[in-house]
This record gives sequence, structure tokens and C-alpha cells, in this order.
Amino acid sequence: MKILILTQYYPPETGAPQNRLSDLAYRLSAKGNDVEILTAMPNYPKMKIHDGYSGKLYVKEIIDNIIVHRAYIYVKNRKSIFFRLLNYFSFVISSGIIGLVKLGNFDIIISESPPLFLGISAKFLAKWKRSKLIFNVSDLWPESAEKLGLVKNKFLLKQSYALERRIYKKSWFISGQTMGIVNNIKQRFPEKDIYWLKNGINFNYFQSKNIKFDWRDLNGFAKNDFIISYTGIIGFAQGLEVIVKTAGLLKNITEIKFVIVGNGPEKQELIALNSQMQNKNVYFFDVVDRELMPSVINSCNASIIPLKKLDLFKGAIPSKTFESLAMKKPILLGIEGEAYDLFIKEGKCGLAFEPENEKDLSNKVLELYNNAKLYEKLSENAYNYVKTHFDREIIANEFWNFVNSKIK
Repeated sequence: MKILILTQYYPPETGAPQNRLSDLAYRLSAKGNDVEILTAMPNYPKMKIHDGYSGKLYVKEIIDNIIVHRAYIYVKNRKSIFFRLLNYFSFVISSGIIGLVKLGNFDIIISESPPLFLGISAKFLAKWKRSKLIFNVSDLWPESAEKLGLVKNKFLLKQSYALERRIYKKSWFISGQTMGIVNNIKQRFPEKDIYWLKNGINFNYFQSKNIKFDWRDLNGFAKNDFIISYTGIIGFAQGLEVIVKTAGLLKNITEIKFVIVGNGPEKQELIALNSQMQNKNVYFFDVVDRELMPSVINSCNASIIPLKKLDLFKGAIPSKTFESLAMKKPILLGIEGEAYDLFIKEGKCGLAFEPENEKDLSNKVLELYNNAKLYEKLSENAYNYVKTHFDREIIANEFWNFVNSKIK
């Protein structure tokens, strides 16, 4: 079967959708399918076109034995909604043109959202290529943008919700990354088939054999340091101020250190807040290549998984959760709802704190730091739970079985 994955984000970029979609592409290809990718010139998260791709309208390459088609995208490192829309729509147009001119026909097109606007290109190509469209929703846009206050223009929001309805109705079926997303779409579009295409982890990758060096020693941390890490995008939704404020409460315990690895639009503001608080126990690092991530996580004692305290995020499960659990690292979870039910209540993989509550987080950090038996138990639970429920090989098999059941 011929399958096209249409996404704005793909390796060599690093990030959650990049890792998830490239893994899915590899596994679908391993099942004998002819899989191709249509994506943008790599630029995320620094919003700068990578060396070797700048100034090009089209690039064709092979990554992990999969053909990757890259189309032009307008990139400007500005926060305004105007430049963000230019970024999105430039790829909508270029992907539609490249897809029409350079690519053949496909049986199935899997389109990733966000950005929601890519659904325009997906619908267009599905019609011309006579393909069945699977629209994969990893974030409820524009709902999330509206509730976060990132988009306030009423006309734009109205048009975006209308576009969402049209895309969903034209899709063969819709897949959602979390049960929160699945249930939200089911309530609004009860006539559509919705599939939970959950995120997970590649256990062949996150193993001790892939630890290439001692990241802790390389960066000057002591063996007895208790390192709490955050790895990922440094954006508004994550509410990372809670880490800096928690560090301020615990600055007198010299062995407890906080590490923030990543880039994003809020990084400079976070660094400024940390400087203002005169914290010496928070360390900032740029995003690292994906192959180095097992080494980074292995060198830390636990991971913080935070989001803003909003009802919107009660159905969110950040992908960094799985990476930490697979490396037997307990999590400090600052998310209510689905993630809490799965990883704290059921899996007992870590400790939960109230989102944006630095006092509660500091108490949970101390609980992990002071209780070795609890730490060891949570570490074992973490690995066992994610191995049983979130192995990407199992997830891909179940997804492909569902696709085939609908075809038959």
C-alpha cells in the first residue's frame, strides 16, 4: 500500500511530532508499505532553516530508507500571529504544489495537525491523488490557541473552527493522540470514526546500550547531585516558571539541581527570571540531538513534566513523559486529568504536584530526594508500566490492524 505522511515537522528537526511520525513511518514501511514523507525545510525549534536547505524550493532525500520530499517554508523568528500564519500558509501552498507536481498517487494520506491549516493541503492532495485521508490530531487547534490567549482575533478563530469542521468531515477517519482529544472530537463529531493513536516510546532506542557518554560528568555535576531535568520546548504552555521558583525555594540544598534542556520562545524570559531570583541551582542547555537524549536522561535523577493549570491540558500527555519512564526515571507530573490517571494513579510512575504551584513541587522534590526506597519503587514502576502500555511497536501494529479492518 502507498502511504504519504504530510507534516510540517520531521527529522533532522528534534521534537515530539518529529520523533513520533518518523517512528510511525519506519514501522509502516517495515510492514511492506511504500511510505513517503512530504514535509518542510527543517527549521524547528530555532526558526532558522538548517544549513544545506536554505534558499531551496524543493529537496528530495532519503532518511532511514524512506523518501522524504521537502518543500519551501517561510521562516521568521518572530512571535506575532502574523508571522506565524505566514509560516503555516507558506507550507500549505508549497506542499500542495510539490505534492501535485512531484509526487505520484497514494492509497492513504496521513496528515498531522497542528498546524490545522495543513489540512487544506491534505484535502487538496487527497482529492487529486484519490487517497483516503487520515487526519491525526495531536493538539486541539484552534481551541488550545484560543484558551491560551495566543489567538484573540474573533474572525480568525471563527474561520479556523469552520476549517476544522470541513477537514474532519472530509477525512476517512480521525486519529487523536490522547483520549482527551479523542473524546473531545467524538462529542462534537459523533458521526465520525475516531481512533486513539496514542504516543509511546521506542524501546530499542531508549536502552543503556545507547548511552554514549556520561553527560553528568561532562557538564561538571557531582555524583551525589540530585538532578531534576526538563527536556523539550520552552514555550508558554509549559509554565516553566514553576521550576525556577521551586529552585528558589530549595536553593539552600546544594545537592538538588535543576536542568532545563531545550529552546523556545520563552527561554530568554525564563533565564531573566532565574537571574532576577539569583538562583545558582538552575542550569540551561540548548536542545541536544536526538541520539544524545538517552545519555542526558540517564544522567538525571527525575524529570519534571509541567503544563499550565488549564482545563485544556487535562487531556494532554507530553511525549517527554515516555522517554523518562523508559529510562527508569520517576516523573514529577504537573498535569491534571488523563496523564495523572495513567501515570500516577494507575502506573504509580512518580509524584504529582499542582500545576504552577512551586511550593507543592518543592515538597515533592524533597520527598523523592529524601526517600531512597520510594525513589527505587517508582523507578521500577515507571519502566514496567510504559513497557506494558506504550511500546511503539505494539501501537503501530494496532493502528495498522485498525486501518486494514476499515479497508475490508
